[in-house]
Amino acid sequence: MRLPDSGTLLPDVVAGLTAAAVVVPKAMAYATIAGLPLQVGLYTAIVPMVVYALLGTSRVLSVSTTTTIAILSAAEIARVAPGGDSGALIAASATLAALTGAVLLIASALRLGFVANFISEPVLTGFKSGIGLVIVLDQVPKLLGIHIEKAGFVRDAMSIVHALPHTSLATFALAAFLLVLIFGLERFVPRSPAPLIAIAIAILASTLLGLDVKTVGNVPGGLPTLVWPRVDLVESMWPAAVGIALMSFTETIAAARAFAAPHEPRLQPNRELFAVGMGNVAGGFFGSMPAGGGTSQTAVNRKAGARTQWAEVVTAAMAVASLLVLAPLIASMPQAALAAVVVAYSFDLIKPAEFVAIGRVRRTEFTWALIAFAGVVLLGTLQGILVAVVASLLSLAQQAYDPPVYALGRRRNPRAYRPLSNENPDDETWPKLLLLRTEGRLFFANAQRIAEKMRPLIDEARPSVVVLDCSAVIDIEYTAVKMLVEAEAKLRSEGITLWLAALNPEVLEVVRRSRLGEALGRERMFHSLDAAVERFASESRPGVP
Repeated sequence: MRLPDSGTLLPDVVAGLTAAAVVVPKAMAYATIAGLPLQVGLYTAIVPMVVYALLGTSRVLSVSTTTTIAILSAAEIARVAPGGDSGALIAASATLAALTGAVLLIASALRLGFVANFISEPVLTGFKSGIGLVIVLDQVPKLLGIHIEKAGFVRDAMSIVHALPHTSLATFALAAFLLVLIFGLERFVPRSPAPLIAIAIAILASTLLGLDVKTVGNVPGGLPTLVWPRVDLVESMWPAAVGIALMSFTETIAAARAFAAPHEPRLQPNRELFAVGMGNVAGGFFGSMPAGGGTSQTAVNRKAGARTQWAEVVTAAMAVASLLVLAPLIASMPQAALAAVVVAYSFDLIKPAEFVAIGRVRRTEFTWALIAFAGVVLLGTLQGILVAVVASLLSLAQQAYDPPVYALGRRRNPRAYRPLSNENPDDETWPKLLLLRTEGRLFFANAQRIAEKMRPLIDEARPSVVVLDCSAVIDIEYTAVKMLVEAEAKLRSEGITLWLAALNPEVLEVVRRSRLGEALGRERMFHSLDAAVERFASESRPGVP
C-alpha cells in the first residue's frame, strides 16, 4: 500500500466514511448471525480490513465478513461452544478465524489461486440462495419478538408457525417499518447509508418512545485485545475452516473482480489468498470472526470514489471510533433492528431470476443449482458446502464424460463445416463419406461413451470412409487411443476405413507413437478436414483406382 497523495487522499477519506456507514452496522448484524457478541463484528471490520489493505492487490476491496461466512461460522461455533458464555464464543470464533487464515495461507503457498473458479456459477447460485433462505428464517424470531429452540430448517419453520400467537406487536411493527425503510432507501436513494439510518431510527425509537422491545444490551467498548485461539479445538474445527476458507476466497475474488477498474493493476489470486489469509490469522488473534471480501460494501466503496486501499483504513478507523465512543449508544439498539438489516441484505442472496435464467439455458445446470440449494436447506450450511463442491465436481465430470459427437456437412458459401441440421438442408455431404467431430479431452472416462455415440451415426450413414475431425480435441489419453485402435479394427472388418484430420501437434505426436499411428500410417492422417474431403473426392472420381 502506497502513501496517500493529494490527488487520492480526499476521495479515499470520503469513500471510507461512506463505506463505514454500511460496514459498521452490517458487521454487528453479521456477528448476531454467528451468535457472537456485537463487538466481534466490529473487531472483524478493523483487523482483517487493515491487514488486507496493507497486503492485498485490489484497490477497493472492503474486507470484513459476509452473510455467507457468518452463517457458516454460526453452525461451527454453535457445535463446539453450545450455550457458551461470551468468552467461550469469542475463543471459538478466534480459533475458527485463525484456522481459516492458515488454510488460505497454505493454499497461497501451494499456488492454488485457481480454486476461485472451482465452484460453478449455477451451483454457487443455488448455494447462496439456500444460505439466504436459512438466514432469513433464522432472523424471523427476532423480527417477531419470539423465541424458539433451533433444530434445523424444517423444524425451525414449524416452531415459528406454532409461536406466532406470542408475537410481540411492538417488535413486529418496528421490524416491518425498518424493512420497508431499508428497501425504500435502497430503491429510491441508493447512495444513502440505509443500514445506518435504520439503526439510528431504531435506537431513537427505543429510547425516546420507550418501546417494549428487546435490545442488544451491554457492548464492551475499547480496542480489541489479544485472544489466544484454543489449540484443543483445532482438530475438530479444521474441516469447517476449509469450507469457510473456500467460500471466503470465492467471494473475495468475485467482489474484487466485479469492481476492478480497467486502469488498475490485475488481481493476483495467489497474493489475494495470502492477504486474506493473513487478515484472518491476525483477526483471529484479536478476537474477530472469519473474514472475506464483501460485494455490497465493496460496491459502496467503489461508488463513493475510493482510489486506493486507504479508503479501507478509514473504514476501519470508523469501526474503532464506534467501539471507543458509541458503545453505550449501541447497547440500546433493538435486536429487531439488527435482524431487519440482516434480512434486508440476505434477500440479495436469494435469486429466483437466476434459477430461471439457468434453466432457460441448460436444464442440467439448473438441476445442480437445485441440488446445492436443497443441500444447504435440508442438510445444513457446512454440509451444504460439501454438497456444492460435490455438485460442481459431478457437473464437471458429467460434461467431461459426455462430450458432443455429431456428423458434419459443409456450408457452401462461405465454405465451412458445421453439424448437420434440418435447418441447413443445403449443406454439402458426400455419398459413402461420413465426417464426425467430437470435442474436448478424450480420456478414460469418456472414451467408451464417445464410441457409443459414434456407432449409431455410422450405422445410419453406412459409409466407406469415416473421417474423425480432431480440430476441437485438445488432448488424448492412452485409453482413448486404445479405443480408437479397436474402433479402427472393427470398422476395417466391416469394410469401412477410418481417417483422422486436423490433429493438433500434441495429439498428433501421441497418435504417431501409438499402435493407432502404425495402423493408420501417414496417408490416413490429414492436416485439415478439407484435405481429407478433397482426397476422398479425388479417389471417388471415375477412373481413379
